[in-house]
Amino acid sequence: MKVKEFMITDVISAAPEMTLAEVMALFVEKKIGGVPVCNKDGKLLGMVTDGDILRAIQPIDRKIVNFLIYMEYLEEIDVKTRLSDTSDTSIISIAKTKNIITVSPDDDMDIAVKHLSCHHFKKLPVVDAENRVVGVISRGDVIRKIQVTILKEL
Repeated sequence: MKVKEFMITDVISAAPEMTLAEVMALFVEKKIGGVPVCNKDGKLLGMVTDGDILRAIQPIDRKIVNFLIYMEYLEEIDVKTRLSDTSDTSIISIAKTKNIITVSPDDDMDIAVKHLSCHHFKKLPVVDAENRVVGVISRGDVIRKIQVTILKEL
């Protein structure tokens, strides 16, 4: 079975200039937890997930940082303040942009399952030979396809 048989082709993506707040709104509106970040030509620039956003807005605990020469006291910063400080940040700055694992439409489903399970990814971008995003597969897509096709045969 090939990736193209179960990938989602109606891809929701983010533009690199979108803000963290805009992508959060997109996640809520579309009820999704991650998107590829693509340029105007649809080429993959990065992946951003709900986990990336949570890490960007996580509260900072009060602490003392000890440098060799001096000590600095860092104030506690709550989620509301962190969100206020980061909401206008461009999403590409928090997206994963290096070593992105992708699959092609002609890859076997086994490759997608291996990537999703070994790397603990929720979603994988499906790209063509020019690195344009042509689909996305998620854990749920794979489970549904396995249940519908393979389990029924057993």
